[in-house]
Amino acid sequence: MKLPRKYKLKEIADIIDASFVGPPNYPISGFNEIHVVEEGDIVFVDHPKYYDKALQSKASVILINKEVECPEGKALLISEDPFTDFNKLTKYFNPFKAANSSISESAIIGENTVIQPNVFIGNNVKIGDNCLIHPNVAIYDNCVLGNNVTIHAGTVLGADAFYYKKRIDGYDKLVSGGSVIIEDNVDIGALCTIDRGVSANTTIKKGTKIDNQVQVGHDTLIGENCLIASQTGIAGCVIIENNVTLWGQVGTNSGITIGEGAIVLGQTGVTKSIKGGTSYFGTPVEESRKKLKEMVEIKRLIKNQKKQ
Repeated sequence: MKLPRKYKLKEIADIIDASFVGPPNYPISGFNEIHVVEEGDIVFVDHPKYYDKALQSKASVILINKEVECPEGKALLISEDPFTDFNKLTKYFNPFKAANSSISESAIIGENTVIQPNVFIGNNVKIGDNCLIHPNVAIYDNCVLGNNVTIHAGTVLGADAFYYKKRIDGYDKLVSGGSVIIEDNVDIGALCTIDRGVSANTTIKKGTKIDNQVQVGHDTLIGENCLIASQTGIAGCVIIENNVTLWGQVGTNSGITIGEGAIVLGQTGVTKSIKGGTSYFGTPVEESRKKLKEMVEIKRLIKNQKKQ
C-alpha cells in the first residue's frame, strides 16, 4: 500500500507507538506484506523463522518484535506485536468507510457499461467502458475494472484476505487494505470470489476467462489470456503466467508460480511451482504423461500381485 505522501520514520513510530532504529527523518513511501514488499516499504515480521527473510527483503523498514542488528541502509521499528501494529497502519491509512447507497457516488462508471439490478458498487470503484455487470454482483471499495469486462451474477470482487494469526483466545485477522484490478476483456463467471490484496492488489490481466464458482486468493496475479475452469481454488500470493489453462477443481498452494503456457488437468493439486509449456496432473503434481504412466504401472503391479 502506497502512502499519500512520504512519511518519516518517527511519524510512523508515533502512529503505532513503537521505538525505532535509524534516522528520525528516514523516508517511508508505503507498507506491504513480505510477498509484495518493495523498496521504501515497511514489512512486518513476528516469528524468528522469518527474521532473516524480512531483514534481507526489499523492504526499507522492518517492523519486528526483537532488537536486532539493523541492516545497512535500512531502519527498524521495534514493536511488542508487529501483527497488531501492521493492522493499525492499515486502519489509519485505509479506514473502512460504510456505504450509503447501492452504487457509491464516488464510483466512476464508463460509457456504455450496463449495471443490472441489485448490484453493489463500493466507494472509489472504477469501471471502464462497455462492461456488463449482472445482478447481485458485489464490487467492494477501490476495485478497478478495465474495458469490455463481463461479470456474472453473484460474484464478489474485493472480499477480505483469508489471513489469520493464531492467538491463545482464538484467531486474529490481518486487516485487508489492498484491492482488486481486472484488466480489459476479462470474463468472470457466476458465484466467483476474488479476494483483495492484504496491502497490494489481486490482479487479473487482460483477456483471461474465468468459469463459474472459482476462488482467487489475496495478492494473486493471473496473467493474460488464461483459462480457469469451474470450482478451481487458487490460494493467496500465487503467480500464474500468461496463457495458462487450469481445468476443473484444480487447487493450488500459496506462494507458487505456474509457468507460461502450462496446462493443469482437472482435480490436480498444484503443491509446488511448475514450469510452463507442459501438461500436469495429479496430487502431488507431476508432468501428466509421467503421472499417467505411473498409474498404469501401479495397476499392473496390483494385478500381478493378485495372480500370485
